[in-house]
Amino acid sequence: MEITVLGGIRLEGLDRMRVTLKIQVEHLSLRHNLDLYNDTQVEKLVRKVAEKLEIGTSVITAALTDLTDLLEQYRLDEIERQGAAQHDRKKILTAEEQQQARLYLSAPNLMERTKEDIGKAGVIGEEYNRLLMYLIFTSRKRETPLHIISLGSSGIGKTHLQEKVSALIPEEDKMESTSLTAAAIYYFGRYDLRNKLVLIEDLDGAEQALFPIRELQSKRKIIRTVPVKNTKGETKSVQLVVEGPVCIAGCTTKESLYEDNANRSFLIYIDESKAQDEKIMDYQRRQSAGKIDATEQQQIINALQNMQRMLQPVQVRNPFAEFLKIPDEVFKPRRTNAHYLAFVELVTFYHQYQRERKYDPETGEEFIETTVEPTS
Repeated sequence: MEITVLGGIRLEGLDRMRVTLKIQVEHLSLRHNLDLYNDTQVEKLVRKVAEKLEIGTSVITAALTDLTDLLEQYRLDEIERQGAAQHDRKKILTAEEQQQARLYLSAPNLMERTKEDIGKAGVIGEEYNRLLMYLIFTSRKRETPLHIISLGSSGIGKTHLQEKVSALIPEEDKMESTSLTAAAIYYFGRYDLRNKLVLIEDLDGAEQALFPIRELQSKRKIIRTVPVKNTKGETKSVQLVVEGPVCIAGCTTKESLYEDNANRSFLIYIDESKAQDEKIMDYQRRQSAGKIDATEQQQIINALQNMQRMLQPVQVRNPFAEFLKIPDEVFKPRRTNAHYLAFVELVTFYHQYQRERKYDPETGEEFIETTVEPTS
């Protein structure tokens, strides 16, 4: 008896094993689609094979049990292999690339130079939105990342801005999705999203996923319990765990629809002015005329990506935090205050190559401190 698995098996959804089998004995064969974890479906196939191919039911049952064990092992091996391949995507910087990134991150006026270079990389206008978004994307490397939602009318460029700024983040550090379902989130590997930038093109198409997204933002972990049948037909509960922290970015035209998500995020409003229209159209004209140096743009993109790779996890302490206050009329003041303080720490984090490394005398923990920008 020869059993062929037609079309392979899906690696996601470990609570089921959906397959299409071709079972052949000499010149006789049959094809059948079933879930090998479904006892009723397996019994039905056993009877069908026994009747049509004239094989004892005990032989068929043993063969299907062996096949299920082999497919389970194959699936686990493939998931592990793909995880290793994902890890191998990380670029190893040359000594020269490391040196260039350090020099950039160590030089004066880092924020202003970064804002200008984001523009040179092809992000038109939106000077402060693009810098804010880039810094928030950088926060994915921290234990408490920030999140951002772009708001604006349809076709105004929300997704374009998110795509262009996220292009400055290394590929191995982000996960992009046009839309996202609640079920899909739970089937990521446990550590697949840790310290990743998760980009959702259209929050309007991801309504079902908003609850697990909020849980990832707040608790940095989501857990789902699902029933799974083993090869003996016994049902057991298995926990699917996906761990953060993650940085979430998304676009929407409906701010009020996502209040629970919005108050966990920085909200930016896309520039819909005539001046911004003219900047974009002027860029389009120059690009059509061949006056945009695509090679230079790519070099700047590569340099910004390499700087992201050089930023290392480090604790930040803000000795001025107790003196920073927010206005009384701010909406959701407790959460907003936490965002404010976290953003100050993020700016310090981005300047880590310009800050002295210090050590806590009691714990030995390494940290850098927020400083006051000197005024001229």
